Amino acid sequence: MTAVAGRFLAAAPPGDRGRRGLVVVLLAAVLALAAALVSLAAGPTGVGLSDLFAWLAGDAVSERDRLILEAVRLPRAALGAMVGAGLAVSGAMMQGLFRNPLADPGLVGVSSGAATAAVAVIVLGGALPAALPAFFGPYLLPTAAFAGGLANTALLYALATRGGRTDTATLILAGIAVASVAGAVTGLMLFIADDAALRDVAFWSLGSLGGATATKVAAVAPFVIGALAATPFAARGLDALLLGEAEAVHLGVPVERLKRVVIVAVAAASGATVAVTGAIGFVGIVVPHLVRLAIGPGHRMLLPASAFGGAALMLAADALCRVVAAPAELPIGIVTAAIGAPVFLAILLGRSGADIRGE
Repeated sequence: MTAVAGRFLAAAPPGDRGRRGLVVVLLAAVLALAAALVSLAAGPTGVGLSDLFAWLAGDAVSERDRLILEAVRLPRAALGAMVGAGLAVSGAMMQGLFRNPLADPGLVGVSSGAATAAVAVIVLGGALPAALPAFFGPYLLPTAAFAGGLANTALLYALATRGGRTDTATLILAGIAVASVAGAVTGLMLFIADDAALRDVAFWSLGSLGGATATKVAAVAPFVIGALAATPFAARGLDALLLGEAEAVHLGVPVERLKRVVIVAVAAASGATVAVTGAIGFVGIVVPHLVRLAIGPGHRMLLPASAFGGAALMLAADALCRVVAAPAELPIGIVTAAIGAPVFLAILLGRSGADIRGE
């Protein structure tokens, strides 16, 4: 498959990025499928690839193996794929909106707001009204994180919007200020936390797909699918924004509407994923970078390729988490940082600024 794709890419004319982009999208989809199979077969329970293929083929498997695959690994793989796709597409859209290859979903305040709300629930959980834990049950923490991320995004959008126009520079600077305030509140929560709460906060901040259930998958799916559904409509506008806002307006792009669509889509997708998995870094920066280096800055192919690439990276990282220290499980944020940081540094050191932007 790789050799065929390589010959196809080599045969494409140098300027034929559309053909190259299609190949990269297909390769990313194949990688995501392969990573999903590895994720379904990985783990310390003894259910391997042969059992997985037997289950997929409808052959008889033991009740234990069937329960592990259907109740534990399948929801976890589905959640990992959606989280990776959501974070990578969010990063690609933010980089296009701000015309900055270093942009990520954290710029719109999702990460800082979600972290503050989550830490507050963990530390002050015992002081909350009894009705709240009773009503939300085990979903109190992800609900609080999601609400905190969206509230922070709404605040930043209100601060950066004047006269119906949203200034991206103001949005970035306001994001830095609001993130600093959120960090201060988080620090205060950590200062008054006990040892058990500090451990819980540390584990949440590193991210994990553990505890994935069909209910969590169903809760995240509408937000991620909604963001992915918006990408075909945002691609042309994001391409035009690469020339500048004034030029995009002259090309007939409704820039302010595009900003609202992108910000809402990014806030919903990344907020939902952070709420159920905790903070997972580098996916939203590294994956769009690698795709852009392969096919250029055109968002028509960049966005779907980033979605498949993000899903593949997250599933592969989750499988590694479960086998590298089995029967224990590493937080997935450690693995994505260990993979993403060196790749990101290699991109920065090995390419010129123009190459990084896909120019």
